[in-house]
Amino acid sequence: MPDRLDTRRPTALVIGGSLAGLFAAAALAETADVTVVERDRLPEGPEPRRGVPQARHAHLVWSGGVRAFDELLPGVVEEVVARGGRLVRIMGDMVSRAPNEIWFRRFTSTHHRNIVCSRDLLEAVIRDRVLADGRVTLRQDTVAVALEGGATRVTGVRVRTGDQELVLSADLVVDASGRGSSAPRWLRELGLPKVAEREINAGVAYATRLYRAPGSTAETGFPLVNVQANPGRAPGRGGIILPVEGNRWIVTLAGTRGGEPSSDPDSFVDFALGLGDPVIGELLKEAEPLGDVATTRSTANQRRYYEKMRHWPDGFLVLGDAVAGYNPVYGHGITVAAQGALAVRAVLRDTRLTVPGTARRLQRVAARPVAAAWNLAVGQDAFYPGAAATPPTAVERFLARYVDRAVATGARNPRALGALLDVMSLEKPAARLFSPDMLFPMLFGPRKAYLPGPPLTEAERKAVVR
Repeated sequence: MPDRLDTRRPTALVIGGSLAGLFAAAALAETADVTVVERDRLPEGPEPRRGVPQARHAHLVWSGGVRAFDELLPGVVEEVVARGGRLVRIMGDMVSRAPNEIWFRRFTSTHHRNIVCSRDLLEAVIRDRVLADGRVTLRQDTVAVALEGGATRVTGVRVRTGDQELVLSADLVVDASGRGSSAPRWLRELGLPKVAEREINAGVAYATRLYRAPGSTAETGFPLVNVQANPGRAPGRGGIILPVEGNRWIVTLAGTRGGEPSSDPDSFVDFALGLGDPVIGELLKEAEPLGDVATTRSTANQRRYYEKMRHWPDGFLVLGDAVAGYNPVYGHGITVAAQGALAVRAVLRDTRLTVPGTARRLQRVAARPVAAAWNLAVGQDAFYPGAAATPPTAVERFLARYVDRAVATGARNPRALGALLDVMSLEKPAARLFSPDMLFPMLFGPRKAYLPGPPLTEAERKAVVR
């Protein structure tokens, strides 16, 4: 019977129960019955899980992600806030020094609101919401071994549960298994060519320690404090204080090759004091540490160009970090995963997922938010020594200089800051940086003086003291 007359509800299988997989399941459940295959056993609440070691570090969800969350899962942002998360104004509730060592003024006129909470809480809220949908089934302790089908169509996945192997059939298989995805190998095993890949590795290492919020900061709504690394002064060193639920601060420090933070708890505050500005270290002097230091070194920007492959099998799609992983300092991975899922849902609202060529179309539309985040990340990281096999091109150098100038303008002008945040938040394309909101203040002013130091208020400084 022709596919257009097939009234059977399609089936989809999502590999990976992390955020990218959950977003994909939410998007697909509107038009298909979805099974999520997860190799681990997921926690019942906001607790760490083995498959996400990076969850211990500071996470932000930019306003582009907030919008995508609300569109994909209406009301979920309010659920995060109700369970202890915060919606903060950027830059009003943030003390931030840009990579070019300029402090942003705390303008409150922009519409941008970011979600601030622990990764464990965010995953728990979204997991509860998605898995409560009767059209989504979770299959835990199950490892995806290989794709079933051939070079023109994927028909399912061979999985292993304990000592048993079996085939799970589906009309669409989605790989959302993260950076360690086996999709490149699986596609070669089906007879397809090797996917083109690119890596920009600034050599960033992360060290994170949890602190009890000092003084009265938990009651007063203490701002985020962020000192970004400068690619022009290698090794680049930076850090962030992220006040989260449970009256805690997540403090993440970062450094590139030759300037990496260590797991030694006794050197943590000293490293923070040695950043381009000592403000994070000074604030930590009054804070009580909760536990040891956690470190991560897997931070390279890595992209696989599936959307450019000449041949693509029906019934297969790759999303999330399995397509592209970014240096976590830019905070774009979660937003891109949600936006990619939204792009998939939009296509499937007018095209049945079993129609030939649909998977290729889905792969291409999901690549659009990937490209936006990728260009922002590598535009900075490519300038660190040893980050890429070839040095930045003349065009990349020009764009980097322009972005530095846009940041300098945004640090002093609210209209320009709004344009800058539209791009950094992945709400609008990079062309927004060339809009009148940016160009007029950049070229003609008026320009306020740069801030001499971090714009913490006197009340905020006093709140830190016990």
